[in-house]
Amino acid sequence: MNSFLNRLLNAAKKFTLWDYGFFKIVLVSLGILLGTYFSKFFLSYTSLLWIIFIASYILVLYRIIKHMH
Repeated sequence: MNSFLNRLLNAAKKFTLWDYGFFKIVLVSLGILLGTYFSKFFLSYTSLLWIIFIASYILVLYRIIKHMH
């Protein structure tokens, strides 16, 4: 498992800005597709989804700022 993660990290180091851009487009489009198929199911979990989003967003921002220094 550790070697698998190391291979993934090494592959990610070779990504360009375009690669990350397309990866983001893939994730956003997948989220939109899932949202359209399961909209009634997720409607009752909106508060929980916002909490998860904000917490993970803060974590990502912290990690980015930490690595900039």
